[in-house]
Amino acid sequence: MKQHYFIGFLLVCFLLLSNTLTAQNTITPAFYPEKPIEGLSIYPNPVTGTKVYITSYNNSSKEVEVFNVLGKQVLSSFMTGKELDVSELTPGIYILKIKEGTNQATRKLIVR
Repeated sequence: MKQHYFIGFLLVCFLLLSNTLTAQNTITPAFYPEKPIEGLSIYPNPVTGTKVYITSYNNSSKEVEVFNVLGKQVLSSFMTGKELDVSELTPGIYILKIKEGTNQATRKLIVR
């Protein structure tokens, strides 16, 4: 009879301890929301030539990173104008990460 109580006691202790121990910190969010870039425009999309134009209401300098669908960075550029040369990119689908001051945006870009 003592063994059954002892096993039950160990089971209860295990359950109580497993609820208090966590593998992740749940206090901070898994992601931070983007502060959108007002008036962001990316054209033409899909891209058929060698240039893509990125504009916004502020038209200030932008840091642009281009990633392939596997998440590998394939292009990085600091733009003072509105033209981005994409002649190095092969046809496919890419992710643009655009930063303008403290604002940032993520968009899909298709190159044909």
